[in-house]
Amino acid sequence: MLQGKPKGQAMTTIDPIEVAKFEAMAAEWWDPNGKFKPLHMLNPCRLDYICSQIAAEFDRDLTGPLPFKGLRLLDIGCGGGLLSEPMARLGADVVGADAAPRNIPVAQAHAAVSGLTIDYRHTTAEDLAAAGEQFDVVLNMEVVEHVSDPQGYLTACQQLLKPGGLMICSTLNRNSKSYVMAIIGAEQVMRWLPKGTHDWKKFITPDELYGLIRGAGLDPVDRKGMVFNPLGWSWSLSSRDLSCNYVTTSIKRSEV
Repeated sequence: MLQGKPKGQAMTTIDPIEVAKFEAMAAEWWDPNGKFKPLHMLNPCRLDYICSQIAAEFDRDLTGPLPFKGLRLLDIGCGGGLLSEPMARLGADVVGADAAPRNIPVAQAHAAVSGLTIDYRHTTAEDLAAAGEQFDVVLNMEVVEHVSDPQGYLTACQQLLKPGGLMICSTLNRNSKSYVMAIIGAEQVMRWLPKGTHDWKKFITPDELYGLIRGAGLDPVDRKGMVFNPLGWSWSLSSRDLSCNYVTTSIKRSEV
């Protein structure tokens, strides 16, 4: 169910329990060996997919300087800025938004040290949509499994896109393999993440996510798996294996 907010503010799909989990880890966002080690390992694979999809949709040459110049991009659930910073380096006008207030000063401080200008805000997708904000690209990475109302949340993301805009959304599949990998492996055995970081029951299958995306008024056009290789200790994209982590691209064809 949607959770109410004070009068004058938009309704929100934020789950306070989920926000508290990430607030407790805020100081460790940029430690590659800390609690966000899995994201640091996954980041090159995520960036490969994100960049290729944006470049294809907006006809940008990734070999040129500042290929994303002129594109306004929202990184919703930005955390410490692991995706916001490379997008800014590629020339995008980046807004990084997060519901956990402690994440914002961490992201701002790191961007300042890196010499990057990024508009970081403690806010939600619903509040940005209510304010009439519009973006060419919405990055919605590893967030949808943490909200209280995925359909309402994705609808807010759709409202944030300009016609012709692109949403890239990643999450975790819900099956026995993802339970073993994400819950038992990452949280209990490897201890990459604190126990309880993920709720397996909130994981979303690829078909379920496509249905939610369509229900939000977006047109899903691509999906890929992100597969971990324990031998090479690396991640790669797969067109066939969506059994655990996966990522999708959707387009807002016209006003809905």
